[in-house]
Amino acid sequence: MGAADVVPGVSGGTIAFITGIYDTLLESIRRINPSLVGLWRKEGLKAVCDHINLYFLLALFGGILTSILTLAKLISWLLHTHPIPLWSFFFGLITISVIHMLKQIEQWKISRLIMLTLGAVFAYSITMLSPLNMSPTALNIVIAGSIAICAMILPGISGSFILLLLGMYAPVLGAVKEFNIATMALFATGCVIGLLSFSHLLSWLLKRQRDLTLIFLTGLMLGTLSKIWPWKETLTWRTNSQGEQVPLIEQNLSPFAFEQTTGQPSLILWAICSLIIGISIVWGLERYAEKNK
Repeated sequence: MGAADVVPGVSGGTIAFITGIYDTLLESIRRINPSLVGLWRKEGLKAVCDHINLYFLLALFGGILTSILTLAKLISWLLHTHPIPLWSFFFGLITISVIHMLKQIEQWKISRLIMLTLGAVFAYSITMLSPLNMSPTALNIVIAGSIAICAMILPGISGSFILLLLGMYAPVLGAVKEFNIATMALFATGCVIGLLSFSHLLSWLLKRQRDLTLIFLTGLMLGTLSKIWPWKETLTWRTNSQGEQVPLIEQNLSPFAFEQTTGQPSLILWAICSLIIGISIVWGLERYAEKNK
């Protein structure tokens, strides 16, 4: 999840869905509320830890943090030097995940198709938005964290891409690379606020309208596939907070049109290999889950 959240366009929530921990994650977070104080007084600290599944949360968020701290530089390097194989890997990962999610829908009705369409359109429309230019003040970093974390636990909506739209991606990633404790603490504060509030809503929806919620979340994943298509032509550029030129508006191309338009190799064999690896990982996880059942 941490590695996925570093990449603009890929959601850590998608990885949670693929690995089958999504419901456990939401329920564990939902249980963190003021009632824990009363539980602590009556039954002690161990009861509180068991109630919120603390060891699961520590293992998960410890893994996310470790991954972000160790992979931020690698992912940034791959995005600049090997973007086509990297995007192809995530494209395969999400495509097979959509198929995996659709198989979980128990009954297909017109309402399901409508929700799938709404989810796809909503996610696609987000990818078409133009970035804002928020200054990296303390308040803005907290706000960005609270918004981005909601996206991070939604399959298909990338928290990193939301940070890009807010103009906060470079400052936050830079803080991680430089180990800027103050900025990271502000961002984490925003994440905690957003996570505790938004998880209650998602958990409630999954309990009461599971099929409709799942199909909408699958639509979100489907709608972001255009964002992570490996072959793109940059139409306009923008200058980020570090003075670097980065793509603003991009256009998807076929591998062959990419070579003709940009004069760069399409690396189609590398792309296919990366695509197969992404598909194989999800397929392997699915087989592993079925075997354990």
